[in-house]
Amino acid sequence: MKGKVVFVGAGPGDPELITVKGKKYIEIADVIIYAGSLVNPELLKWARKDAEIYNSAPLTLNEIVELMVKKASEGKLVVRLKSGDSSIYGALFEEMWALDAAGIPYEVIPGITAAIAAASVIPIELTVPKLAQTVIITRASLRVPMQGSIKDFAKMVKIGATMVIYTGIHIIDRVVNELKEGGLDDDTPVIVVYKATWPEQKIIKGTLRDIVSKVREAKIYRDSVIIVGLSADPNSIKNMVKSSVYDPRHNHSYRPWKTEED
Repeated sequence: MKGKVVFVGAGPGDPELITVKGKKYIEIADVIIYAGSLVNPELLKWARKDAEIYNSAPLTLNEIVELMVKKASEGKLVVRLKSGDSSIYGALFEEMWALDAAGIPYEVIPGITAAIAAASVIPIELTVPKLAQTVIITRASLRVPMQGSIKDFAKMVKIGATMVIYTGIHIIDRVVNELKEGGLDDDTPVIVVYKATWPEQKIIKGTLRDIVSKVREAKIYRDSVIIVGLSADPNSIKNMVKSSVYDPRHNHSYRPWKTEED
């Protein structure tokens, strides 16, 4: 009899930000494999006392897959607890494909990714009516090859996108240089959020001109997202923003046309 693997997005850090469904799976799991480098271990307090718990941080992908297949093949319910949301930098495809090959059924439960958590604690809106309708989630790296670069995507920020950059805080000077090479000027707003929703959370606001020195002064080198664009300076656009959806002069299928007098 085969068991099942459930990929659960653990959220950004605060244990209360996991989904109700994700929590329920933690409570009934026979086996939990969690990403110990990023997942808050407080989530494990909901696990059964007899549950087998493994930290995947020191394991290779093959070792993680072998463990999931072995336990699920024994008829056990395996929860693979990933940080944030499994679909954002979660190596999800590789693990799903391995389970497909082994004939192991699986399910994916979404979670709150760091970009959304960071926006909520600042707080800001990543999309701005009429001014920033697009959100780009990307990452920076010294060693991992990627299709497209921060320099390439910086052009989108110039025409109304908000960029959220993962895994770039340790090379923030390089990130800033690439953004400038892509056409952004020194006054472009930037916010860095370190460990969003964790007790040690930090929020650093600045521009491309000064964000590197501010981050270094705060001694932040990991577990952060970098938000770039108009959304990172809401005061500068405060009087420019008005959503059409809630404008009385804008009718749609749920609300007929109204005048100011109405």
